[in-house]
Amino acid sequence: MENKTKRNSFKGSIGFVLAAAGSAVGLGNIWRFPYLAAKDGGGTFLAVYIVLALTFGFTLLITEVAIGRKTKQSPLTAYGMLHPKWKWLGVIACLIPAIIMPYYCAIGGWVIKYFFEYVTGNGTVSAKDGYFTSFIAGDVEPIVLMLVFILAVTFVVYRGVNKGIEAFSKVLMPILVILVVVIAVFSLTISHTDADGVTRTGLEGLKIYLIPDFKGMTLGGFFSVLLDAMGQLFFSISVAMGIMVAYGSYVHDDASLNKSVNQIEIFDTAVAVLAGVMIIPAVYTFSGRDGMAASGPGLMFVSLPKVFTAMGGIGNFVGCLFFAMVLFAAITSAISIMEAIVSSFMDKFSLSRAKSVIIVATVTVIAGVIVCLGYNSLYFELTLPTGSTAQILDLMDYISNNLLMPAVAIGTCILVGWVVKPKTVIDEVEKSGGKMGRKKLYQVMIKFAAPILLSILFLKSLGL
Repeated sequence: MENKTKRNSFKGSIGFVLAAAGSAVGLGNIWRFPYLAAKDGGGTFLAVYIVLALTFGFTLLITEVAIGRKTKQSPLTAYGMLHPKWKWLGVIACLIPAIIMPYYCAIGGWVIKYFFEYVTGNGTVSAKDGYFTSFIAGDVEPIVLMLVFILAVTFVVYRGVNKGIEAFSKVLMPILVILVVVIAVFSLTISHTDADGVTRTGLEGLKIYLIPDFKGMTLGGFFSVLLDAMGQLFFSISVAMGIMVAYGSYVHDDASLNKSVNQIEIFDTAVAVLAGVMIIPAVYTFSGRDGMAASGPGLMFVSLPKVFTAMGGIGNFVGCLFFAMVLFAAITSAISIMEAIVSSFMDKFSLSRAKSVIIVATVTVIAGVIVCLGYNSLYFELTLPTGSTAQILDLMDYISNNLLMPAVAIGTCILVGWVVKPKTVIDEVEKSGGKMGRKKLYQVMIKFAAPILLSILFLKSLGL
């Protein structure tokens, strides 16, 4: 059992930073960030996002890491150690990754499918109309590929903090960053002339992405950009889902939380911005502005394969690199999601890592099969409060990301800002030496600004 007196920890700060960054750099960065940037005025969204990352994001990130290190507990038990009456917050924080894990693994299986198509030289097949919908509606293949993805993630988590998560992150994250940079640079060098004789280039797409567009921008429009950027931060820095509390519990007491959190911020923001450089110029070059309207699975599994096909001979190679990068990003994020649940079971029920991993993997497989069948024999549609239609995967995503995550974040702000006081986190950050950076900003954000913004985001998720 890993407990407060005998608990595995990251061997060095670089291991923690890469593991945390690996968690942060996931599907949300790749298929959501570029779409929001394109939708919300390019550079306008980027500027708002970066400001929020340095204020709002910093506040939530350093709070969760500090809670983890102070209590040396996972999310399920950490909040109760801070204050006995707040155990319920830990339950919700642990429930979120438990809901996310099955559908994230289902999507991981989709990524494996596309990666395999491009590796074998059949990438053009995946660009055909109806290919994606017919694949996910299949009886067996989506389930088998999901199981392969779960097996890979389970293997790493089973090996533990040092031999599994830390060792894996040190290898995979540098490769992932190299792939992102290579694809981003390539995306800027391409050009394409369509059937109407119109030539578009990657650099033109980059301008759309980076230069702020205030044309027709109203106060309400700017507020919408603000909420979009804030919602994206949840995905980008992996807060409000127990992950950073779990990872924080593995950080040595003499490690500088200030420095580590700053590095995670920089790493994640840089990759998120590069994801836009990687995708928006390419989609614009081959599909124009209309092609930039896709997000989520539609962008990754429908729009981009068409772009790779339009590239001609080199398209299959670029698609192979892209889906390799996506697969690495999905695995590192899924590892952190699973670890948040596994560590919670270990701390709460005094289970060994092996038993906890087996339980979590088994439940994930059962729930993951249900998610896969949600496009087949268990298909249904319902309308969410936001007005969009949903089936099983969308419903799980809405509950975890739109309802529970803002609730946990608001609860954390109230607990730290008003119950145990900001000094609890500040003292934890400063105990390893040095002053906490942005201390005054942190106190204002955790007590006032963050809970207010989060409450507005929560109400928006309810369709109000």
